[in-house]
Amino acid sequence: MFPRASSPVSSPFSVMRRQPVSNIGTAVFIACLLLGIGGSALINRPWPALGGALIGVYFLFAVKVAQQWEKVAVLRMGKYAGLRGPGIFMIIPVIETLSDYVDQRIRVTDVKAESTLTRDAVPVFVDAIVFWVVWNAEKCILEVQKFEDAISMSAQTALRETIGRHLLTEMLTDRESLGHELQKILDAKTNPWGVTVQSVEIRDVQIPQGLEDAMSREAQAQRERHARIILGTAETEISEKFAAAAELYKGNPVALHLRAMNMLYEAIKERGSMVIVPSSAVETMGLGGMLGTTALSKITGDNGGEAPKG
Repeated sequence: MFPRASSPVSSPFSVMRRQPVSNIGTAVFIACLLLGIGGSALINRPWPALGGALIGVYFLFAVKVAQQWEKVAVLRMGKYAGLRGPGIFMIIPVIETLSDYVDQRIRVTDVKAESTLTRDAVPVFVDAIVFWVVWNAEKCILEVQKFEDAISMSAQTALRETIGRHLLTEMLTDRESLGHELQKILDAKTNPWGVTVQSVEIRDVQIPQGLEDAMSREAQAQRERHARIILGTAETEISEKFAAAAELYKGNPVALHLRAMNMLYEAIKERGSMVIVPSSAVETMGLGGMLGTTALSKITGDNGGEAPKG
């Protein structure tokens, strides 16, 4: 069973907000009201307080502030009048209204495709993240309604389409190419909205548990088969070397005896190791007679063919 995918519309990454009253407008309203009340107290008339309250209410709704990363559209009597921000700006209350504030920072949206069939009819669950940014706030405000939801739903649809065009092995081994392909598809869709999809990263590709076990057994069998082939090849090469060595030793008993001595040396050269050799081993290998004959031949040769004296 795959985990249940969340709805893309309910994504917590909100990129738009409204700001009916700014903090600066509130401060100006309070200052105007206090000045009006002070003027009324000086002249003992209510008109300064009333005038201060009206001016304060005007600035309360007229003064707006956009953050460094925000843009907002001004609509004058329903018609687009331009973009404002970042920083402080003023509008004419009632006559001019504001759209939602658009965040122009890089945003991240989580996209999931549950139980989607690959090209070879294997159900998979794919989890991806989409990095995108608003490069034209005017287009994304005027051209599409709730563009953040449109991006999430388009990304989910494009992800399903991309999965259907690839084999399971391609998705498991080449996630980067899958992300690049998905990024191109989304970028072509969202560019007319003033949005650019910078990259798409495939975080996880899950397959059914039964298929995962079968693939694991198949991979294990392939590795065992490969290991057996390597072992058989090594045995063949070793046997060929032994056969060649036997041909050399067959006509040269001295070389065979030297090889036997070398094997004994290799066995006892490690520190702390001990090899027990029977007392008859030297005679069995004929080393004593061979070495004596060799020494006698050398001495005879040194004395000009005469036997040693006394």
